[in-house]
Amino acid sequence: MATSDISLTAGMRTNLLNLQSTSKLLNRTQERLSSGKQVNSALDNPTNYFAAQNANQRASDLADRKDGMSEAVQTVSAANAGITAVTGLINAAKGIAQSALSTSDTSTRSKLATQYDTIRSQVDNISSDSGYRGLNLLSSTNTLTVNFNEDASSSLNVVGFLANSGGLSLSGASSNWSTNSDITTDTAKMDTAISTLRSNTQTLAANLNIITTRQNFTDSMISTLQTGADNLTLADMNQEGANMLMLQTRQSLGTTSLSMSSQAAQAVLRLF
Repeated sequence: MATSDISLTAGMRTNLLNLQSTSKLLNRTQERLSSGKQVNSALDNPTNYFAAQNANQRASDLADRKDGMSEAVQTVSAANAGITAVTGLINAAKGIAQSALSTSDTSTRSKLATQYDTIRSQVDNISSDSGYRGLNLLSSTNTLTVNFNEDASSSLNVVGFLANSGGLSLSGASSNWSTNSDITTDTAKMDTAISTLRSNTQTLAANLNIITTRQNFTDSMISTLQTGADNLTLADMNQEGANMLMLQTRQSLGTTSLSMSSQAAQAVLRLF
């Protein structure tokens, strides 16, 4: 039976339309209460919806970049740990050289020269073991590229260096340290190596400071973008709760009014 075949009084039709409108408002309010947002789709508010989407997407892209920065920090930290260990070994080697200078016994000097060569081989081992996730800034001039923004137009290149005995010009014990000049020559090489390590440490520290500063900035930007998106879409839960109570009351009154309109029509029928 078509809707046009049903005759409703003007009062009943008005009450029915009001109930339908109230039901739609109830559904909308329930959705807002369940999601916590007053803008759940582009139909609710196209301007705010798409502006919030853009802000959230940018925040997501920056969060991905922040993960890359965290990995870069670990890579630089691994290199710094390697430099610290290598520096300690070279200082120990310098102590051995000083011990060799304090004795004229050839046999003792030969043993100390062997200890020095052992330490030099450990420098090579530490240099090769200072990588993080396949990237070692101490094994060659590898470049670590850290991207800071969404389109990678802002970035930083951290260039490594060769921190093994070859890269630091630490050759084997000269003539088995048989003369003082042999020892002083190798000691001078160790001093140069330490100077090289300190210089590169300063460069790594500066790069690390830049990365951590950009990390903090990225955290702030992500928070700002998410807060802005929330301001455009979040619902006032107190207001929506009050709306729900009001709409439930309106629905109850509408149902009562529709029932009274129906009873009036039935009273007319009883006249016949």
